[in-house]
Amino acid sequence: MNRYERRPPTPGEAQLQYLDGDLRVIRPGAFVRCAVTGEPIALDDLRYWSVDRQEAYSSRDAVMTRLRALGLA
Repeated sequence: MNRYERRPPTPGEAQLQYLDGDLRVIRPGAFVRCAVTGEPIALDDLRYWSVDRQEAYSSRDAVMTRLRALGLA
């Protein structure tokens, strides 16, 4: 399989390491869970995460909810 071919997603929840502008797959899977809402986020749809807290977020609203809860917004 070359680097441009997509593998079928592994079912279940993935474990990722969130980096600045990138992700590292620790355990393959089809989705991660939003740290605020708990809803599943398909890896292709993941746009928001925190490097410092190593959390994924489903939307900008979820990010703001987390920041407000931490007293940072």
